[in-house]
Amino acid sequence: MAKNEKEIQIRTLSGESTTISIPSNCSIQDLKLLLKLIFTPAKTSPNFHLFFKGTKMSLGCSLSSYSIENNDFIVLVPFTKKDKSQNHFQPMCVRYDTVSSSSSSSIAADSTYSDLMQDLSSLVDRSGNQNSEDVLENVVSHLETPEKDEKWNRLLRDVFNCSKESSDFDEKGCEKIAQFTDSVNCLSDSKTGKCLLLKSLGNKKEKSCQCPIWLKRLLKVFSFLNIFSGFLQMQNLVITWDRVKGAMRNLGAFGLEVGVEDVKHLSVICPKILRIGNNVSEPIKLGDVIDILDSSANAGDQPASAKNIRTGMVKKYVEGSFYCLSSNTLLMSLFTFVLAFHLCVTVRKQVSISTVVNIVRKREIAFKQTLWWVVEISMGKRKSGNGMRKLPSLEDLLVVMKDTDTATPFGESKRARTNGSADLTSQSGQTRCRDMKPLSPEEMVEHLRKGIGSRQQIVHLKEIGARIAIPVDIPNELSKLTTTALKKIGISRLYSHQAESIQASLSGKNVVVATMTSSGKSLCYNVPVLESLSQNSMSCALYLFPTKALAQDQIRALSVMAEGMNMSFNFGVYDGDTSQEKRKWLRDNARLLITNPDMLHMSVLPFHTQFQRILSNLRFVVIDEAHTYKGAFGCHTALVLRRLRRLCSHVYGSDPSFIFCTATSANPREHAMELAGLSTLDLIQNDGSPSGPKFFALWNPPIYWKAVSKASSETNTSKNADKEIISRRSSPVLELSSLFAEMIQHGLRCIAFCKTRKLCELVLLYTREILKETAPLLVDSICSYRAGYTAQDRRRLESELFGGKLLGVAATNALELGIDVGYIDATLHLGFPGSVSSLWQQAGRSGRREKSSLAVYVAFEGPLDQYFMKFPEKLFGRSIECCHIDSQNKQVLEQHLVCAAVEHPLSLLHDEKYFGPGLNSSIVSLVKNRCLSSDPSRDFADRMWSYIGIEKKPSYGVSIRAIETEKYEVIDKETNKCIEEIEESKAFFQVHEGAVYMQQGKTYLVKDLDINKKIAICEEAVLKYYTKTRDYTDVDLSGRDMAYPVNRSLMAAQAHTCRVTTTWFGFFRILRGSNEILDDCPLSLPTYSFESQAVWIQVPTSIKEKVERQKLSYPAGLHAAAHAVLNVVPLFILCNSSDLAADCANPREIPYVLPDGIVSRRRHVHERILLYDKHPGGSGISVQVQPRFREILVAALELLKTCRCCEESGCPSCDQILSCREYNECLHKNCAIMILEGVITSGWS
Repeated sequence: MAKNEKEIQIRTLSGESTTISIPSNCSIQDLKLLLKLIFTPAKTSPNFHLFFKGTKMSLGCSLSSYSIENNDFIVLVPFTKKDKSQNHFQPMCVRYDTVSSSSSSSIAADSTYSDLMQDLSSLVDRSGNQNSEDVLENVVSHLETPEKDEKWNRLLRDVFNCSKESSDFDEKGCEKIAQFTDSVNCLSDSKTGKCLLLKSLGNKKEKSCQCPIWLKRLLKVFSFLNIFSGFLQMQNLVITWDRVKGAMRNLGAFGLEVGVEDVKHLSVICPKILRIGNNVSEPIKLGDVIDILDSSANAGDQPASAKNIRTGMVKKYVEGSFYCLSSNTLLMSLFTFVLAFHLCVTVRKQVSISTVVNIVRKREIAFKQTLWWVVEISMGKRKSGNGMRKLPSLEDLLVVMKDTDTATPFGESKRARTNGSADLTSQSGQTRCRDMKPLSPEEMVEHLRKGIGSRQQIVHLKEIGARIAIPVDIPNELSKLTTTALKKIGISRLYSHQAESIQASLSGKNVVVATMTSSGKSLCYNVPVLESLSQNSMSCALYLFPTKALAQDQIRALSVMAEGMNMSFNFGVYDGDTSQEKRKWLRDNARLLITNPDMLHMSVLPFHTQFQRILSNLRFVVIDEAHTYKGAFGCHTALVLRRLRRLCSHVYGSDPSFIFCTATSANPREHAMELAGLSTLDLIQNDGSPSGPKFFALWNPPIYWKAVSKASSETNTSKNADKEIISRRSSPVLELSSLFAEMIQHGLRCIAFCKTRKLCELVLLYTREILKETAPLLVDSICSYRAGYTAQDRRRLESELFGGKLLGVAATNALELGIDVGYIDATLHLGFPGSVSSLWQQAGRSGRREKSSLAVYVAFEGPLDQYFMKFPEKLFGRSIECCHIDSQNKQVLEQHLVCAAVEHPLSLLHDEKYFGPGLNSSIVSLVKNRCLSSDPSRDFADRMWSYIGIEKKPSYGVSIRAIETEKYEVIDKETNKCIEEIEESKAFFQVHEGAVYMQQGKTYLVKDLDINKKIAICEEAVLKYYTKTRDYTDVDLSGRDMAYPVNRSLMAAQAHTCRVTTTWFGFFRILRGSNEILDDCPLSLPTYSFESQAVWIQVPTSIKEKVERQKLSYPAGLHAAAHAVLNVVPLFILCNSSDLAADCANPREIPYVLPDGIVSRRRHVHERILLYDKHPGGSGISVQVQPRFREILVAALELLKTCRCCEESGCPSCDQILSCREYNECLHKNCAIMILEGVITSGWS
């Protein structure tokens, strides 16, 4: 190998590699050409970039300018140009049989030819774009400049003629340019010559120029740059920082003081006219923009280089001839030109002075219009006390350009990058399918692989086999009336689990049916209930559903069966949407009451005398979707059901049978028994229903490469900062929306499950925009379904859903439950829903009877989803979770005992079987708190305890699932109608001033938020962005000790009351489609806080110091340790992990408002491991954790050590949780192990 040659390893993203020898003085362009000849990935990829250590290599730079060591390598990354350009112009392929490293002229020619072909393609692509000059000249009428100003033009010609043979201004040229810029000292009206600021300031008496010094300086700086740029363009030279700085030094001798900061300020204020960067980021027309290259001037040092020749010769040729030739003639002409150019690269075309003068004049017009536009906006924001405008400062202009959504006055704004549905082209670069041929789920999988999933997004496909039906005859125990009714609705035989359940219920047993979704569980309770009601005219039943939608769904099912039985019994829904008139009618007439645990707790039990007829004859209590009653909600519901059973027994002499239906869980029998406090229960779990094959795909959005600023936002205000290339996955929301559109387009009825309301609306919005392009007739066949709608809108949506009018719906977990929405072919899942049980419950909504179905899980970029994408067996092999309830939670028990005492006096002798062994101590505690009293003359065990508290309705003060009564109304400004009600705790996230609110595919801009009236005013608007709040949550310990009496050493775990406070400090405007952050806007809102309970332990300072000595991230270790502790709590305490939250360390910087401005600082990370109750007021779980904290810490340490994952951030099995406020960012597993080991040995040595 020659001395001046270097061996370089080239790799691709797919793992291919090669090693080549090349002279170190060769350019990157030469390297690309060589690779195209000898390296297969480069041959097969017409367009590719080269990256070294994450930075794109500049074509004009030489290899020697990069510090490439022996073990270093260069990465080859292909990219795809727009299809449009390919349609108009296909570069010609030229074959080279040999290449010599010494033939530099040949390499230079080939290199130039290759780049030239790409430029021609982009020029043909751009030829159809509308020129914005007409738009530009109509914006600010005051700045209209005559086309010819001979004096001005003569001066420019003199400047250019002085130094036309040199790449630098000579002394005479510097003197001329200094004279010219000295005359530029006012932003004036070209017609009148008066200062534009005079009129805007309203100062009629003043006649002199009002331009501040900084504005005059900007005008002078731009005049210099504009002329200097034109001078270099005239000679086919690029403008670089070195040349600019050299010219500034020369001009300083003639009194023109121009600094680097002045140039940078101009690039911020006028980013569409002046750009600073390492390379030109997009193709531009000659003269549109002044581009200052902040890199080595290699390209510019060679006047005859490919870049300069293309600028002076090719673009002029193409742009000058494009409109005068037919397409065929043009292509032939272009080919002839390119071929001639390829054979002779020494041609040099000089740009005329008149052309450059016109370019400079045009840029001056654009600059003054842009500058005046920004000044006008800044003056509008700066007003004195009397409302008069004030002169802005330079800093005001810089702030305006940072905060405003529009970057220029003539439409080339940030949002101009998104124009209609074209933004939503799949980020994988695939053309959208416009075919509407119906496909089966199996065919859809292959269709996706060849279409929008052709970049290997399907990382795993699991086929779940079909299940054969087990039909049996209708049981003889049923009357002929019921049998006939079943046959009328098409049921001549039952599935085995249905028959078994019906027989057990009719015999008086308590039953829990735990079979798969869509297995016909509703018949398991409707048949025995209607049979009982038909045989006894006094019998009544109570149905409990966790959601209002399920209750409405059941009304339809009951109506069909009752009609078939010719029964005329009254039934209805009794919930928060039921009118007072209807409620009274139901109390007096209904034999089957459909309600929810909340209404049972707050309306039925406290006023049980009004329901005397129903409770006295209660035969069945049906609890559907029993798996939803877990954790704190399950604990409350369990005590509500005990209060119901107690009243039925003590007051009304009834003993109803219970029928539970639940999704598959690990402990259905134990859970149902604990839920209602039952001693016996039959489990029915052998599913006899059929199920077709299911295809379950894991879809990982493809990786793309993105340029981001190397400098931090604090130190760099310029939008043209140095860039580095990073990898990102395309938006999972867009990927899922594309899948949703494909399903609807090809006849597959589909539910797209999303975790939040906003994601639901975004998916609907994106999918409709895609369908407008591919299948316009289907746009209105999809909708969103979530909480928050008004009762009227919810009923309308449910009617359309249940009636089968809709082909698809984007929904939260509200449709995870067993609502009958007709036959569903496919389900889509945006991110992991939080539990394996929920994922299978959602996926079970598709595929009824023997038909096949499809489920697609689309991953987010976070570590939790990516773990399952990397290890799919960990997902499909994961066990279904248990449902936990702690009905002996002391705090919750005491709350419900107060409610029970109001309903009927308590008795130790008779009520312990309902409320458990904790009844005695709880009564003692409530007596001390002056809530209960009894007759002291009787023995303690025989006493009856009555309520004597100060609250008239204590049940109103006990929220069984933290349902908020305070809500904000969202009002449409145009119609003055309420379109949604939002809970107070969610309102500041969704409807703050400036927020984008979405509903059913429409976007609204929130104009005002009245906190006192709790009203948000919004108006419909076409917006290309959405908003996301920036917030943080603090957990402050109040100091009131709630600990059990334990060892009070420094390191003992402690339980305290705490205040959980959420603070909103700003919001992002995020570009739809690309998810690019457009603006970071400040936000001033009241904090939202609630009292709760926390358990925590101090981490010694010595442990922190030890971690930092090893240069590990202490906040990341603390964060991971808290997650691991949270993950093992259910092993020791009967609770759900969702009942507790960890105090997650936030390592990011937060803006703090100080008297002298907004300052960003890192928030303090407390040296503690803390868990707190998520339920306002506390649920008592953290108090139970405190005495067992050491055991929990040891278990968390063992969990981390034994987990076989090798990721630094751990995995969902050890230190990742779905509920993390920081989205599992900043986790360090090994650091967490160090912290836990240190705490355990320090605290209990």
